[in-house]
Amino acid sequence: MLGFSNAGSTANAVNRWRARIAVRTARRYEAIGDVVVIVCCGGAVRATVPEADLLEAAVRDLGWTGEVRTDRESTTTWENIANARPLIATVDRVAVCSNGLHAAKAREYLRRLDPSLAALLVPSFDYRVGEMVWAKPVFAAVGLWKLLRLRRST
Repeated sequence: MLGFSNAGSTANAVNRWRARIAVRTARRYEAIGDVVVIVCCGGAVRATVPEADLLEAAVRDLGWTGEVRTDRESTTTWENIANARPLIATVDRVAVCSNGLHAAKAREYLRRLDPSLAALLVPSFDYRVGEMVWAKPVFAAVGLWKLLRLRRST
């Protein structure tokens, strides 16, 4: 799960949304018999508390009792993926949990950094009707712009 810039000492609305996506995805894969680990990524970009710690607290608040691993150092999406690689090196599946286009960018980064791990990508359950309806148009516009820039750089 990828963090979002967070100035406070508790997860903001976007990070809580991403935590819901991660827990929803984890529970779906647990239901089919997978052993699931949630990896929370993000350093202390705008505050003293790393985003990874805020995300971990958010998934715990949602009732997740399974394993959580954290990357508390990354400050960009590229670093999120680079730093998560050793944390997911032995998994059978990888689901990138974030808002849709941000997750798409992260999946593209994983393909560039580690094609063998990228081959393990599976869908996350990031869409729910009515969820974060106020934020989705903004994230879609920014996400499309960034994704197009990324694809042009290859």
